[in-house]
Amino acid sequence: MKHKNKVLFKILIVVIIFSFNNNKSFSQVTDIEGNIYKTVLIDNQEWIAENLNVEHYCNGDIIPQIQDENQWKLLTTGAWCYQENNPENGKSFGKLYNWYAVNDPRGLAPKGWHIPSDADYTKLTSYLGGEEVAGGKLKATTLWESPNTGASNESGFTAFPGGIRDDDGL
Repeated sequence: MKHKNKVLFKILIVVIIFSFNNNKSFSQVTDIEGNIYKTVLIDNQEWIAENLNVEHYCNGDIIPQIQDENQWKLLTTGAWCYQENNPENGKSFGKLYNWYAVNDPRGLAPKGWHIPSDADYTKLTSYLGGEEVAGGKLKATTLWESPNTGASNESGFTAFPGGIRDDDGL
């Protein structure tokens, strides 16, 4: 019995040390449509740790869904789509927005939040050790195509491969 208690004590010490050394703090935020997003505190910056999934600007105006590649590349106003135009991808990855939607003064981010600036990203990447390693510390260890080199998710951000739609509509 004495040996069993020593093993249990060692396990508890490891868990307690890990808990105290862990600088991650998780919370949540709700958007205009009632979607709830996990947030993570990295250094002194709180980040929404999921892709947005709204169809309305913060003032309630609708953001149109555009699926057609030719329409997308000709846009001069805000729009969104699903990765590969597949609604199933929206369940895991949220929506993709064009620059016009992201930059619209009506706002995409939940109340009290903003789209990260270059300075926000620079502070984050510096805290995580620089551009060469920050991505891996933000990336989930699953869902990315192999090789997922450097992915550790030690930041707790759990970045998933949510896709992209370029200016050319693809």
